[in-house]
Amino acid sequence: MLANDMRKGDEGRLLNGWKFRIEDNRKGLSRLATVWGYETEIGSVYVHDIAYVDTLDGRRERIELSKAQAARVAAIRAAGF
Repeated sequence: MLANDMRKGDEGRLLNGWKFRIEDNRKGLSRLATVWGYETEIGSVYVHDIAYVDTLDGRRERIELSKAQAARVAAIRAAGF
């Protein structure tokens, strides 16, 4: 699934193991999500920090980045983040 195909209400896991639910229908490198971790909070999540999204039929689908998103992620990582 492309990162831009995620819709409001989609749930899954972040790379750190915390569960999330997408709260917007926007596209891009960051998305608004409710995250259940040490505490429950709503905030921005980078799409490259998402491990997978749970589908309606119970499968786990990995997130793929578009070419533009992959280039921006490479720039972020090159800066040391």
